[in-house]
Amino acid sequence: MPRNEILLKSDLADLKLLKRGKVRDVYEVDGKLLIVASDRMSAFDVVMDDPIPDKGKILTKLSLFWFEYLEKIVENHIISADPAHYPAACRKYSKELEGRSMLVKKAKPLAVECIVRGYLSGSGWSEYQDKGSVCGISLPRGLKQSDKLPYPIFTPSTKAEQGIHDENISFEDTVEILGRNNAEEVRDLSLRIYETGRELAAQKGIIIADTKFEFGFMDNRIILIDEVLTPDSSRFWPMDGYRSGGPQKSFDKQFLRDYLSSLNWSKKPPPPRLPKEVIDKTRAKYLEALERLTGARLD
Repeated sequence: MPRNEILLKSDLADLKLLKRGKVRDVYEVDGKLLIVASDRMSAFDVVMDDPIPDKGKILTKLSLFWFEYLEKIVENHIISADPAHYPAACRKYSKELEGRSMLVKKAKPLAVECIVRGYLSGSGWSEYQDKGSVCGISLPRGLKQSDKLPYPIFTPSTKAEQGIHDENISFEDTVEILGRNNAEEVRDLSLRIYETGRELAAQKGIIIADTKFEFGFMDNRIILIDEVLTPDSSRFWPMDGYRSGGPQKSFDKQFLRDYLSSLNWSKKPPPPRLPKEVIDKTRAKYLEALERLTGARLD
């Protein structure tokens, strides 16, 4: 793919840049936010030097699909994803913004990551092996890696600065941070969104093992923000290859994590360079997730 189709970092010089996240650049324009999804790839909270071509477009297209699908459950922050409908100050950047940006309502992000787990994997599996629980939630004895849980569980975490690992917290910790009413609302919303997404994904042959949601306050209401049910924020497993008792094949960044774990790397900056094969396979997995879940292809 030509280099000019990769966006490593946006440069919208006439707009006010609020932050650069691991993947997204956020600008303020006319009292709204403009979110630009780059092709940056992070793993173990470290941003790789090598981008994944089209990644930002895949994440944006998939998030837009889910935001619309989930509107019956929860309000979201989307105003438009069409640069022709953005404020005038954005028009000169339309080519750069096309397919990888969203104009959204301004909300105050909640100070916790809202994670739902339906299967025993990742840090949840590590904690279960040590304590028989995940985020303080006791689970039945004898579960194996990648087992389906008796019911989905809400396992929030702190929201750490870039380069610092999030830490799992208990629901009571969440109550201390958000207040009981807000904590209960985001817990219930997270579980309902996960169940709804899991049902649709199952029809497309994909298991959503776990996922992370972001919520924000807007006019004293809690709304869904950022991204939703993407390969960056979720573990997607092919249903036809699922076998409990070990790691699973995936349509997410687990392939990249596995490659990085095979290296003699400290999982701290600077990151290692990524071989072309790893970049291409990661891109292919993200694309397959998009195509399976939405039936759509990249334009």
